[in-house]
Amino acid sequence: MAVPFQSLLSKCKTFEQIKQVQSHLITTGHFQICPSRTKLLEICAISPSGNLIYATQIFKTIKFPSTSDWNAIIRGFAKSNVPKHAFKYYKSSFFSNRPDALTCSFVLKACARILAIFQARQIHCHVIRFGFQADALLLTTLLDVYAKVGDFDNAQRLFDEMGVRDIATWNVLISGLAQGSRARDALDLFKRMGFQGLKRNEVTVLGALSACSQLGALGEGEAVYSFVKENGLDGNVQVCNAVIDMYAKCGSVEKAKNVFDSINCSKSLVSWNTMIMGFAMHGHGVDALELFNEMGRVGVVPDGITYLAALFACNHAGLVSDGLGLFRAMVDSGVRPNVKHFGSVVDLLGRAGRLEEAHQMITSMPMVPDVVLWQTLLGASKTFGNVAMAERASRALVEMGSNSDGDFVLLSNIYAARERWDDVGRVREAMRSRNVKKVPGFSFIEVEGVIHKFINGDQSHPGWREIYRKLDEIGFRVKEYGYVPETCYVLHDIGEEEKEIALCHHSEKLAIAFGLISTGAGTSIQVIKNLRICGDCHVVFKLISKIYEREIIVRDRSRFHRFKEGSCSCGDYW
Repeated sequence: MAVPFQSLLSKCKTFEQIKQVQSHLITTGHFQICPSRTKLLEICAISPSGNLIYATQIFKTIKFPSTSDWNAIIRGFAKSNVPKHAFKYYKSSFFSNRPDALTCSFVLKACARILAIFQARQIHCHVIRFGFQADALLLTTLLDVYAKVGDFDNAQRLFDEMGVRDIATWNVLISGLAQGSRARDALDLFKRMGFQGLKRNEVTVLGALSACSQLGALGEGEAVYSFVKENGLDGNVQVCNAVIDMYAKCGSVEKAKNVFDSINCSKSLVSWNTMIMGFAMHGHGVDALELFNEMGRVGVVPDGITYLAALFACNHAGLVSDGLGLFRAMVDSGVRPNVKHFGSVVDLLGRAGRLEEAHQMITSMPMVPDVVLWQTLLGASKTFGNVAMAERASRALVEMGSNSDGDFVLLSNIYAARERWDDVGRVREAMRSRNVKKVPGFSFIEVEGVIHKFINGDQSHPGWREIYRKLDEIGFRVKEYGYVPETCYVLHDIGEEEKEIALCHHSEKLAIAFGLISTGAGTSIQVIKNLRICGDCHVVFKLISKIYEREIIVRDRSRFHRFKEGSCSCGDYW
C-alpha cells in the first residue's frame, strides 16, 4: 500500500495537495511506513510546491526518524536560503542515527554554498571514520567544497588519494583550480587527462578555457579550441561562448569575433554579451555599440548585463554622450539599473573629468552606493589632480569601513603629486596603524608555453642580467626618439635620477624586455599586469612598438592596450 502513496505524492502540484495526501497517510496508518513518510518529507522539503518549514514541523512529530527522514530535511535545508541549518540537523542526527553517504553528501553541498571549510573538514573526518572513502560521488562532492573555498592543497590530496575517479571528479578539480588562483595547474590537469587517454567533455573544456582566459595564455587557448573542433564540441553554444571569452581575454578580439560569427542563428544572449564585453575590454567602443544595435535589428532583447557591457565600452572609448544616452535608454526600456550600472556611469563621467556630475550621481542614487563607486571617484580625482574631491571620496570610504590598500595608495599619490609630503606621511601612518599592505605590481608573459612572472625591480629571473642589458638598450633608443622619463609617475620623495631608475624597472618593462630577447623579430608580445599600466610605460611601449617593429599587447586590470607602429588602441584614453 505504500507504493501508491509515493506515486501520488510525486504527482502533487500544490502545497494543498501535499497536505491532503499527508492526511490520508495519517488516517490510514501509512505515515508510520518509512518509504511513504520519507517521500512526504522530500516533496515537502525540496519540491517547488512544498514548504520547508512545514516539513520540519512534520519531522518533529516523528518519534524515531530514520536516516532517510534526516536526509530529506538536511537536503531541503542544503537547497534552501538558509543552508547553514543543514549542518545543525546533521549534528543532531548523530543522537538517533548513524549518517550514511547521502547524509554526508547533502550537508557537503550546503558547505559548498556557504564556503564552510571548517565544517567540511569535520565531515571529511566522518567520511573516513564511517568508511565511505569508496564512494566516488561523495568524495567528488567533498572535492568540490575544497575547490570552492580555495583549499587546493586538500583538494589535490583528496584527488590523488581517490581510488576511482570519474569524469565529474576531474571536472570539479579543473574548474576549481581555473576559477581560483591556480589556473596553470588546471591546464596541466587538462593535459594529463589527454595523456591518460581519458575522455574530456564540454565541462572539462569550459574549465580549461577559463584557465586560459585568466592566464592570458593564447597559445594554450588555441590548443584547447583545436581540441574542441576535433571532437565536435564546437556545436555547443556554451563552449563557443567560452572560446569567445578566451580569445578576447587573451588579446585577440578579431578571432573572438570570428568565433562569434560562426555561431550563426544559435547565438544565445550570453554570446552577444560576451562579444560586446570583448570589444569593450579592447577599447573598441564603436564596434561594441554597433553590435548592441545589431541585437535590436535581429530581435534579441538586451538584459542588464548587455547594457553594462555596452556602458563599459563607452567608458574606455570616451563615448560620454553615447554612454549617458544608453543609460537613459536602459531605464526607459524597463531594465532596472543596479549599483554596477550607476558605477559605470560614474566611471564614464570621472574619466571625462566631470567629477562634480560623478559625485552627484553617487549621492542621488536610489540605493546605497558601495565602496567601488567611491573608489572610482577617488581614482578619477587622482587622474585629474582634484585634491578636494579625492578627500571627499576618501572620507566616504573611511566611513564605510573600507580597508583596501588602493584607497590609501591613491590618496597618498594625489598628495605626492602635489609634493604634500606631510600628508603622504599621514596616509602611510594610517596604513601602518591599520596593517594595510600595498599590493606589489607584477606582470606575466608567456613564451613557448612557459609563463614568466616579474615584479618591480625583479632580479630573480635566471636571465635578469640579459634583461637589464636590454632595458639599457631600450632606454638609449627611445631617448633618440625624444623620450623624456615622466618622473611625475614616481610618487616618492627621492631625486630625479632615482626616479628614472625606478621607472625603468617596472614589472611590465621587464616583461617586455624579456619578450624582445626571447621571441623572433616581428612576433607580437603579450603581457598581463595586475595593476593599471602607468603613463610612463604607456609612452615607452608606443615607442618600442615603432622602433622594434613589434606589436605589444598589454592587459592591465581593466582593459587591453594594443601598441602598434607608435600608437595605442586606447587613443591615450584610459
